[in-house]
Amino acid sequence: MAIDSVLEIIGVFFAALSGGLAAVRKSFDVFGVVVLAWAAGLGGGILRDVLIGDTPPVGISDPRLVGTALLAGVVIFFLHPGLARMRPAVVALDAGALAFFVLQGTTKGLEHGAGLLASVVVGVLTGIGGGVLRDMLVGEIPLVFADRQLYAIPAVVGAGLTATLWHFDALTVLTQAGVVVVVLGFRLLSLWRGWVAPQASQGWTGRWGRFGSGRM
Repeated sequence: MAIDSVLEIIGVFFAALSGGLAAVRKSFDVFGVVVLAWAAGLGGGILRDVLIGDTPPVGISDPRLVGTALLAGVVIFFLHPGLARMRPAVVALDAGALAFFVLQGTTKGLEHGAGLLASVVVGVLTGIGGGVLRDMLVGEIPLVFADRQLYAIPAVVGAGLTATLWHFDALTVLTQAGVVVVVLGFRLLSLWRGWVAPQASQGWTGRWGRFGSGRM
């Protein structure tokens, strides 16, 4: 089995763990836990394949990836107390999954002739798509929008870097590893340092509100 296939399976497994944990916190039954694990692990890949026209998506056609996501759901269902205590490790592995999914999604878009900008968008959506679908299925605002933690921004950086390296014909095994390290390091460093995305000023919100009501 090729190394990229192994890494994809690992990425799907740990992304699916996050979906399973979200389902457990919402007191879902075993079916709900497994379905949410599948959605979190493969949602980004399904979105990627639909956008670039590579159908049927791997999220429903590749037995290895589907089986990996379902296995993660079963593991979470039975072992979630212990895994919850291992949250720092799970967060780190989820960051690794984000890094790999961004690289893979952008590269696959480029290989299918999507163009640089479209491939960057595809790469970002591959990285964050599973988490967005997970949060929507549990009835919450996706963390990538509601939580100011830097999650989408490292994805954009990684996708942009991948597309740039491709454009200059410099996307090799070594530089791909470098992209993964950059995204992973950016994500973990932002968590460690408490970096957050800027928020709209409430002062401006108030001014726009007065303007809309006809009062200045």
